[in-house]
Amino acid sequence: MSTIQNTVQLIGHLGDAPEEVKLESKKKLTKFSLATNLRYKNKDGDSIVNTQWHRVVAWDKLAEVCSKHLKKGSHVACRGRLVYQDFETKSGEKRHTAEIHLDELHML
Repeated sequence: MSTIQNTVQLIGHLGDAPEEVKLESKKKLTKFSLATNLRYKNKDGDSIVNTQWHRVVAWDKLAEVCSKHLKKGSHVACRGRLVYQDFETKSGEKRHTAEIHLDELHML
């Protein structure tokens, strides 16, 4: 039996400039939002565009590449793994989020 992997592949545009985050551990981290579009026609024949937003996180060397070369609107192909995280807001509210932790990036 082959190993089943957690792999996500997306092609889209950056919604804003990448954000560098400085960590106490000296590791480099860059975050950005990626928009993907699904285009289709509804039953009336009208064209519909459904945009989904994805949170993408890059670490170390890939984080440096993202912060140096990407900007708002950049067209990229991403491959990574889906990571779910639970956290608590400052007001004590529990939240759940999903991120793509980047393994590979291609600028298109």
